[in-house]
Amino acid sequence: MSEWSPSSWQHLPAAQQPRYPDPGRLEDAVARLGRLPPLVTSWEVERLRAQLAEAAEGRRFLLQGGACSERFDQCSAPTITNKLKILLQMSLVLTHGLKRRIIRVGRFAGQYAKPRSADTEVRDGVELPSYRGELINDRAFTATGRVPDPERMLRGHEHAAMTLNFIRSLVDGGFADLHHPEYWDLEFVAHSPRARDYQRTVEAISDSLRFMETLAGVQPGEISRVDFFTSHEGLLLPYEQAQTRRVPRRDGWYNLGTHFPWLGARTADPGGAHAEYFRGIRNPIGVKVGPAMTADWLLALLDTLDPGREPGRVTLIHRMGHGAVAERLPPLIEAVARTGRRVLWCCDPMHGNTETTSNGRKTRRFDSILSELEPGPAA
Repeated sequence: MSEWSPSSWQHLPAAQQPRYPDPGRLEDAVARLGRLPPLVTSWEVERLRAQLAEAAEGRRFLLQGGACSERFDQCSAPTITNKLKILLQMSLVLTHGLKRRIIRVGRFAGQYAKPRSADTEVRDGVELPSYRGELINDRAFTATGRVPDPERMLRGHEHAAMTLNFIRSLVDGGFADLHHPEYWDLEFVAHSPRARDYQRTVEAISDSLRFMETLAGVQPGEISRVDFFTSHEGLLLPYEQAQTRRVPRRDGWYNLGTHFPWLGARTADPGGAHAEYFRGIRNPIGVKVGPAMTADWLLALLDTLDPGREPGRVTLIHRMGHGAVAERLPPLIEAVARTGRRVLWCCDPMHGNTETTSNGRKTRRFDSILSELEPGPAA
């Protein structure tokens, strides 16, 4: 392996990167971002990595959820609280059903960049750069708004910090207390046909907690909080580079802008800039695996990203779509298994099942999502 640094990706082809008109402003923004305090810590990163290694052994279960793309104007208490409530409710049900500890990862506090299928967008005969997320340019279809602005990376860091600060305050302040799942109630759940089933699950868990505390003499505060980790796609490489640091008394480099960065399907070239960046950081990393992925391609990626085959290092997030998963996924699982690697497989049933309605709105059918998640007859 060649020598690595946080900027060594710059010598390789980099897909999905904006064209900043002023390289000097970009360099200045990256330097200022690099001097700001980190958003997460190396010991949090290592704790997540250890938990993901346990999940790969079948002893934990990974739950990851959040926004496809965050917006700065959604950095508000109600939006953040509702995301947290959904993840807490889902993890509660999974814990009850699977009898395993749940790893909770939120796709927030950094999911501000979007990959695009084309560099430009045309409306009414006007061609402008595509919107690539709040981290890069503006949603408004104007010549000024669509110019990539490196100052947005600083705003992204600020909004991510505010989001994380609020989440940590909620968790540490008792919002995630397992004794009080009523804190997590969402209005739409009350009208669900399964609302009563959910309530029975909550009551059963509360009864079990009280029994365990009485029997073992455990104080309520000792099991009143849960771990939460963050993830986002490591798409905009200058932003990721600026937050990549060495830390005292640990070897290697850490991306301290998130616990769990992941490599998207559009940037998963084993010889590309994104793979070069990801191979050098100590974080656990996710890799999106789409229907176009071949066994040779995937194994080459794994050789690049995890040559030491380290526990908890790689999570493969497949997004095949319900129509392709039965055909495409098993050969990839078998190819990885033949190498002796122990990776964690995770299903993303949302992005492979996207449909566009007649008015242009993107959505998914619940039946398609469920179909991709459910094991087939041969599983």
